[in-house]
Amino acid sequence: MIGLRGVNKIATAIAAAAVAATLNGCTVGPKYKRPQVPAAPTYRGPDEAAVSSPGADSLGDQQWSKVFNEPELQELIRTALTSNYDLRIAAQHILEQREQVRITRSQQFPQITVGGSGLGADLPDSLSNTIQSPITAGSFNLSATWTPDFWGLYRRQTEAARAQLLAQEWAQRAVRLSLVQQVVTTYIQLRALDSQLEVAKSTVKIREDSVLLTRTLADGGSVPLSDLRQAEELLFTATSQIPQIQQQIQQTENAMRLLLGQTPGPVVHTDASALAPPPESLPAGLPSQLLERRPDIQQAEAQLVAANAQIGVARAQFFPSLSISASGGVGGDDWSNLFDPSGRTIYGIGSLAQPLFTGGKLKGQLEQSKQQKEELVLTYQKTILTAFRDVSNALIAVQKQRATREQQQKLVDAAQDATRLARIRYQGGSTSYLEVLTTDSNLFSAQLNLISAQQSEALTLVQLYSALGGGWQQ
Repeated sequence: MIGLRGVNKIATAIAAAAVAATLNGCTVGPKYKRPQVPAAPTYRGPDEAAVSSPGADSLGDQQWSKVFNEPELQELIRTALTSNYDLRIAAQHILEQREQVRITRSQQFPQITVGGSGLGADLPDSLSNTIQSPITAGSFNLSATWTPDFWGLYRRQTEAARAQLLAQEWAQRAVRLSLVQQVVTTYIQLRALDSQLEVAKSTVKIREDSVLLTRTLADGGSVPLSDLRQAEELLFTATSQIPQIQQQIQQTENAMRLLLGQTPGPVVHTDASALAPPPESLPAGLPSQLLERRPDIQQAEAQLVAANAQIGVARAQFFPSLSISASGGVGGDDWSNLFDPSGRTIYGIGSLAQPLFTGGKLKGQLEQSKQQKEELVLTYQKTILTAFRDVSNALIAVQKQRATREQQQKLVDAAQDATRLARIRYQGGSTSYLEVLTTDSNLFSAQLNLISAQQSEALTLVQLYSALGGGWQQ
């Protein structure tokens, strides 16, 4: 029988024993070792060129504000990084997993509770001559339970939880990278649509003038009525494009507003340099650096670390489990003797359990955890190869899209001259309006295709930057 001081000593002793057992106990299960991954010393560039920049910082190491210099675009990115819901949800996942680590880690320590009870009653006078009134009684107790982590079961679970927390942190960075990419891509798309709308409106103006001229000639009997109808056909082809482009602009603005965490509405997009060609020299860095920079690779490895720890969790289930509980307290039948040492009580219970037969459950759990780890090894390796592919594709696109845009520009120049010559020939009576119709249609298509080529070329900078793992850095 003990007093309060004795109860406190019990709790202290149990806590000290828990710490000692945790420090001295072994941890079963394999230690994590990074798998072998195929990595070439250089990236595959266009036309089998080997691309690497060992002496320069990679484009992926640069801050997004250094890569995308348009003030208008930078403001959109900053707003998205503050208000985007996907990014905020990813941040909440981190907070949730952080608390899960705390919950999991708590299993390594004794669980101590304190409690008490009291009773008081005033009895009627008719009973006071047989039962003392009022009746009072009370108790106070302190109890502790603990399962020593001899085999590292709880430590492995904590290791897995921490690895999952790291995976969530890298997942948030991956969302951040993707968000920067989406905002820039959407902005470039808006500027391309703006350019297409300008071309369509300019074409409409030219074709309206052509219709007026053809109508004058047709009224004077110089040209057949079919020429007027063909001129109107050209005009209506251009006018029908305008509402379609306007629809795409407004819907793309709504998409941008969602990225910004805002309700549908207009977005400012006026920067003239948005479709400018990217710089010709873009340092890619070394492939080995990609393993440390790409968030998806880091996330995949953190998940692999967690799976490796789960093997230790499954293996620890094969070993004996010791559980210890102790309780001590004081009590009395009156408030005055509640803490009287003569009313103290203490007990302790220990139990040891060793699995003997579980029908293959424990072995199945162990094998399952091993197979899950092997699956994540393959996922990790595939993620790395996917990253190398992304960088190679982006490097190829940078050069090939530049060549496409240059050829498309030559096509537009040729189409403009062909249209000019056709109109001169038509006005001089040397050709039919069919030639004007054909050359004008070809010019309009070529101008729209040139804008698409400029958009694709501008996007290669975004694609390469993201492929190299840039955009998540603060």
